[in-house]
Amino acid sequence: MHALLDNVVSHFEAVFGRAPEWHAFAPGRANLIGEHVDHQEGCVLPAAINRYTVAAAAPNKDHVFRLWSAPMRDHPIIHPAARDDLQPVEGSWGNYVLGVIHAYQASGIHSGGFDMAFDSNLPIGAGMSSSASIEACTALVVEGLSGTSLSPNQRALLCQRAEHQFAGVPCGIMDQLTVNSGIDGHALAIDCRTLTIEPHQIPEDLCLLVIDSQVRHALADGEYAKRKADCQHASETLGIPLLRDASLPLLQSRKADLGERVFRRAHHVVTEINRVTAFQEAMRNADRERMGILLTESHRSLRDDFEVSCPELDLLVAIARDHGAIGSRMMGGGFGGSTITLVSLHQADAIADSIGRAYRQATGKEAVCHLVRPVGGAAAHSLSPNNHPSLS
Repeated sequence: MHALLDNVVSHFEAVFGRAPEWHAFAPGRANLIGEHVDHQEGCVLPAAINRYTVAAAAPNKDHVFRLWSAPMRDHPIIHPAARDDLQPVEGSWGNYVLGVIHAYQASGIHSGGFDMAFDSNLPIGAGMSSSASIEACTALVVEGLSGTSLSPNQRALLCQRAEHQFAGVPCGIMDQLTVNSGIDGHALAIDCRTLTIEPHQIPEDLCLLVIDSQVRHALADGEYAKRKADCQHASETLGIPLLRDASLPLLQSRKADLGERVFRRAHHVVTEINRVTAFQEAMRNADRERMGILLTESHRSLRDDFEVSCPELDLLVAIARDHGAIGSRMMGGGFGGSTITLVSLHQADAIADSIGRAYRQATGKEAVCHLVRPVGGAAAHSLSPNNHPSLS
């Protein structure tokens, strides 16, 4: 990450012609289990991971926001800062930034105009929460420039609002809370209703392998929203606030009322929440076999009930199982992106190589394997002696 931070400072100086006054970093996210349940206030088990978005920023006197991204390599996005009615720009990556600024402004927190450059080693659209990582960096810069310090939970809620209003994705709170609240060496058991977090240490002899299928998804194309709408319809039919409040017997007793598709969507959510609890118990007991079975069941449910997988993700899961992984499933929004695979540490490199070769032979595509570890959450630091020394 230190090289990334050095790079983004150099980028900032080259693009804006002066030194930055703040830099920020935010990790990506890998979710062990608990997929597509956070918007139903379910329980999830993610971890912040050692792949990052970094940012460098400084205030300007021109009353504008100038935004530049090294991965995009385009001209800076310029938007007036004096307006309190910021609007999304169709098709722009800058919406994740503008949305956060707007959410802070709506809460009475104003940073003034600033210039900001981003860099990242998080692949975009790979299911590792690059968007939440950008949002967290922006939030910390806004806090630094405005002299504000919010809690990780408060910051996550504002970033979630930004994604809803400016990116058009009606996501739950998991990604934003994870990247802001990560704990080194631990997965986070998050209750998405109460926003409470219980750390669970990942056994040192296990390794997380995130495998990028190189099939890119776009969550704003309506598929995510359709599934959330199905879940809402299910909860209304069952007479409960959200599917978090449903039991499996209740769901099965009302299958005819729900209809086949809505029943399957709800069945995924209810059983996935149960799998999170079971996985935590298996992890405490170091029951690798049970963890693997639960990951397999999660993928099958995402594929068949929630219908958010794709042939490449299904193939990666099958290959991982055939090459010695403890368990594997698709991760993230779906329709492409990555799988999360649990492997023994001493076998990690060999399994990653085997999966990559088998995937290439079957598809002609290169899967990118990331051996990741759980890390701490987002933070920002002042580069100017006149500023507060750090925010986290």
